[in-house]
Amino acid sequence: MSATRKPLILMGLVCFAAVLLAAGDKKSKANAGAGSAASMESRQPVPPIVDDKKIVHALNRFTFGVRPGDVERVRALGLDKWLDQQLHPEKIDDSAVEARVAPFLTLKMSSKEMVENFPPPQVLKAIENGRRSMPHDPGKRAIYESRMAQYQERQQKKQDAVASSTPAPSAASQDSTSMQDMAPGMRPDANDASMTPGQRKQQKQREDAMYADLSSDLLLQQPPEERYKTILKMSPEERLDLARTYKGEKAMQLIDGMRPEQRETIEAIVQPQAVVGGELAQAKLLRAIYSDRQLEEVMTDFWFNHFNVFIGKGPDRYMINSYERDVIRPRALGKFKDILAATAKSPAMLFYLDNWQSVGPDSELALYGPQRRPGRNARFPRPRPQQAKNRNGLNENYAREIMELHTLGVDGGYSQKDVTELAKVLTGWSIEQPQLGGSFKFNERAHEPGPKYILGRKIGEHGEKEGLEMLDILAHHPSTAKFISRKLAIRFVSDNPPDSLVARMAETFQKKDGDIREVLRTLFRSPEFWAGDAYRAKMKTPFEFVVSAARVSGADIQNALPLVGTLNRMGMPLYGMQPPTGYSMKAETWVNSSALLNRMNFALQLGSGKLPGTSVNPQALLHGSGPADAEGALAALEQDILAGDVSAQTHAVMEKQLSDPQISQRKLDDANKTPNYGAIAGLIMGSPEFQKR
Repeated sequence: MSATRKPLILMGLVCFAAVLLAAGDKKSKANAGAGSAASMESRQPVPPIVDDKKIVHALNRFTFGVRPGDVERVRALGLDKWLDQQLHPEKIDDSAVEARVAPFLTLKMSSKEMVENFPPPQVLKAIENGRRSMPHDPGKRAIYESRMAQYQERQQKKQDAVASSTPAPSAASQDSTSMQDMAPGMRPDANDASMTPGQRKQQKQREDAMYADLSSDLLLQQPPEERYKTILKMSPEERLDLARTYKGEKAMQLIDGMRPEQRETIEAIVQPQAVVGGELAQAKLLRAIYSDRQLEEVMTDFWFNHFNVFIGKGPDRYMINSYERDVIRPRALGKFKDILAATAKSPAMLFYLDNWQSVGPDSELALYGPQRRPGRNARFPRPRPQQAKNRNGLNENYAREIMELHTLGVDGGYSQKDVTELAKVLTGWSIEQPQLGGSFKFNERAHEPGPKYILGRKIGEHGEKEGLEMLDILAHHPSTAKFISRKLAIRFVSDNPPDSLVARMAETFQKKDGDIREVLRTLFRSPEFWAGDAYRAKMKTPFEFVVSAARVSGADIQNALPLVGTLNRMGMPLYGMQPPTGYSMKAETWVNSSALLNRMNFALQLGSGKLPGTSVNPQALLHGSGPADAEGALAALEQDILAGDVSAQTHAVMEKQLSDPQISQRKLDDANKTPNYGAIAGLIMGSPEFQKR
């Protein structure tokens, strides 16, 4: 396919997909808006889902997508038994996916261990000031030395930025400064615009001399063990230059073949941020693609998004692993009150929404500062002006979000006064040394004394228990039952779920003490879930699309980082949603021509086996031997990938592409050549029908 022809084909497909998706979106909105009797009468009834389509529907909603052979396995087991298994993931052996994520050592680390292994600036500053010593282990020491070099270089740049506001020395005197005279780790990048021409030339000469072997990739030619030892023997400055030289795909080649602990050490030297966040993101993708505990994965993703935390906010980078592993995942199918309380006490949530700094206006800490009051039962005197300076105040961020986003919903019947009072209840809920990965602590001195009044209830004065009492009230509130039920219905049924379904789920929520298993079982047994107009009516998010494509293609993922990069380009970086709202589950957010082009490009790249770190055997998608002609292959793959759910319009558009030699693989002189199954599979995975679940 020529460089000019390929984009034209893609753009034609994308534009056509956009038209179909827009039409489908209008149809779903019209169906969802049919709540009144009049609109119900005007609607043409859609037959309910039957036979194997029911299995396909259940797999598309309760898993991240259908794999080859899934329909047959569920049919043999029975839908009800299959769902019961998924609702009790502890009964499902998931050792295969655990073996895949085993090389990611950070997954089992506590927040403190990650801080120790991948030191943040606070630790580096403590070492610089002599309050902390370097580790003795050679690997860890190399990480610390490299991080110190980076840290000191940044500090030097800050000082240079300040100095640049004063009269600068002459160019001659600057040029005469030897690179060897600069403090270790403070040597600037040769591309740094703040360097003089002389400094830039010296730096370039030094790098060229030091890394003449790198340009010819001699380092990559060494066996993994020798390569690892070579890097550890480098000086911190040499490793800093190594990090500049080896980026992206080349950085992956640098660690190829190394043991997991060696890989992490080199990654921490070359790309320190990629270790903590990169391993977490890769593991999320691999679990979603390969885990047999699919509903647990779906619900872990759902609750993380509901109780969203942003990985880019300070020490949250180190806390999110524990947050998902220890807080979200074990409670994903339990009772809502338990996951609500666990997230409220999580250091990741306390830091993200700033509650760890919240101080009651009449608390001991606000009135006295670091000094303790004279007697335990002494009356609180008003602070002198100097005592009141620089103290933290009441922070309402978490209190507001817990009501608006986590429990009651924006129309849940609370007022601004309720938010303020809840913020007072939660004062003192803090973190022990957050910058060092500390755990939850209750700081009694920061807690607001006296009774509080929330949602018409009086909360008596009893310290930390006030927060637990209030969380329990919120978890059992009727507005919470409705809000959570509607959000689950949006995830599993439609962007605008029927009120009748939400009401039935909310009733179960209240009767069963917020038991999410029972709420999902109610959803599964509801006629609204099995309605014909619910079938393939939910637009996949980028995450759902990428994972479902990997699942249906039977892809073998050796390196999930390219998939992580794909999601970044699609606008859905994992753990990267900054606002507490989490990512939208609705089609309107994800349907645009740019997004569709990215999806089509990814699907063709995956199907054709051109995605780095991933191998696909398109022949395995076909039952039996593949058809000898492209038209037959298209029909067969439409059945295997989409259960035949392809419109005549979509089929016609894809059929037009089969004349391209890259897809048909036929020319005048090789009429017997088999079609390119991978490219055809990519076309189908990029189709409007596959974009929906």
